[in-house]
Amino acid sequence: MRSFLIAGVAALLVTGGGAVCAEQMAYSWTGMGVGTGKCSTYRMEIDVTVDGQAVKGTLKQQGRPERTFEAVADKNGMFRTGAKVGNGGTLEVSGSLKEGNTNVVLDGYCKFGGALTKQ
Repeated sequence: MRSFLIAGVAALLVTGGGAVCAEQMAYSWTGMGVGTGKCSTYRMEIDVTVDGQAVKGTLKQQGRPERTFEAVADKNGMFRTGAKVGNGGTLEVSGSLKEGNTNVVLDGYCKFGGALTKQ
């Protein structure tokens, strides 16, 4: 019985039957900000790497230093964390890794994000 359960879980992970896959996946998004002031002139690149439930990412706003974030996806493939930016500020980072609905949103001084593209 135990080996049957282990084989079933392994099959779900290999075939992508779960919200978070066992193999490492890479995604990206590039676009402009939304919000007040100069937000619409800010270009952001977001790279996300998923390894099991571990989510790691980099944020690169044009003309600014690269920032990083790390999170753990829940059983539905959702994640939420923060990324430190200059002057002690924080961007809220959230997203979904569900197959067919992968996205990322950065919310802070401006809002960035959208559908992630598989790399």
